[in-house]
Amino acid sequence: MASTTATDNLRYPIGEFDKSAPISAEQRSANIVAIRDLPAAVEAAVSGLDDSQMDTEYRPGGWTVRQTVHHIADSHLNSFCRFKLAMTEDVPTIRPYAEELWAELADSKLAIDSSLAIMRGVHHRLHTLLEAMSENDFARRLKHPEMGEFTIEVLLAFYAWHGAHHVAHITRLRERNGWR
Repeated sequence: MASTTATDNLRYPIGEFDKSAPISAEQRSANIVAIRDLPAAVEAAVSGLDDSQMDTEYRPGGWTVRQTVHHIADSHLNSFCRFKLAMTEDVPTIRPYAEELWAELADSKLAIDSSLAIMRGVHHRLHTLLEAMSENDFARRLKHPEMGEFTIEVLLAFYAWHGAHHVAHITRLRERNGWR
């Protein structure tokens, strides 16, 4: 069993994603709710933070809170396209992107309002799509050049985890620093 270090806890505050973990009907429902509720969770996590706090790294060598919020918007905007590709094509290969480089672009320095608006819109539409999907839809497959082939069910679980993972980065930073 691998040891867990303080750095691991800062990097993966809710643990690492396991794409091979079984997903029950209850877990699927919880994942859909997590997608629906993510924009509100991010907004609550950053509520009241000033610019100095927004520009604080959530861990040494990690992104700032501001970059993290913009990253969630970037990532979940990409996820929406991935879900739709998987729904409309046979085992599409999805394109990865250099998220670490995206986090350094000029727009990652903006106030977070635009990224919160992106999240609200994307998650509203994605939640609507997910609620309308059939059992067969969740079994549709897609391929990621680095992660291999997997189902929409796993894609959903990943993005539910991804949102919670980054919200935990922010909320645990707040707790460690005593930011109320």
